[in-house]
Amino acid sequence: MRALVTNDDGIDSVGLLVLASAAVKAGLDVVVAAPAEQCSGASASITAVRRDGRTLVNRRELPDLPDVEAWAVEAQPGHIVVAALNGWFDPVPDLVLSGINHGANVGRAILHSGTVGAALTAGINGRSALAVSLDVPLHPERDPLWDAGEELLPRVLQLLQDAPAGTVLSLNVPDLPPDRHGDLREARLADFGTVQARVDEVEDGGLCLGEVEVSTEPEEGTDSALLAAGHPTITALHSVAEDPSDLVRDWLASEDTRA
Repeated sequence: MRALVTNDDGIDSVGLLVLASAAVKAGLDVVVAAPAEQCSGASASITAVRRDGRTLVNRRELPDLPDVEAWAVEAQPGHIVVAALNGWFDPVPDLVLSGINHGANVGRAILHSGTVGAALTAGINGRSALAVSLDVPLHPERDPLWDAGEELLPRVLQLLQDAPAGTVLSLNVPDLPPDRHGDLREARLADFGTVQARVDEVEDGGLCLGEVEVSTEPEEGTDSALLAAGHPTITALHSVAEDPSDLVRDWLASEDTRA
């Protein structure tokens, strides 16, 4: 199977190289296409830098992976996935692997993640995808343990290859040595996430938006709680879908009654 490896931390991210290496070791035919610069928080945006209507791309060579085709793209990860699955590469990738992200992607705040956004974009294009994130704190005191998920990735990649087309999984790994990990656990999304946006400063003509770590205790059994307890977590995700509630149906029925 052919796998596109991308991320939102940029083509020079260590996490991208680790994920691409894991995919190669798993026997996948790997092509890498990632943003030329860091673009966290891009969600599933498909914006890009264009010249004469063309998205700008440059061929790159990855350290220790000289045989892997790699591209730096002046675009958001969602744009890269759309292009890769709709005519850029031949053959078209069967899977999309996104990450390894510098920081956990947990809770419903994954809506804003470019790492998860790339995976969800693959899902709505009929390809299975995996988003991988490392639980690095907002203000780390040491270098991340990028190989912390090395033992997990082959198992999860096999699951993804065996899953129905369009499956989207999110894997979060504690930034701890593997011998200190708990069991891999399925997890539901927490109400929000581990990091909260906050306006730090407001002045005429502008404002400064910062980030703070959430201090409230996450609900038991959620991805945030399990990850904090040292468990790697895996969550199957759905992309945008209609709300099955009766709100609109009941309102339309009442409108018909009034008429």
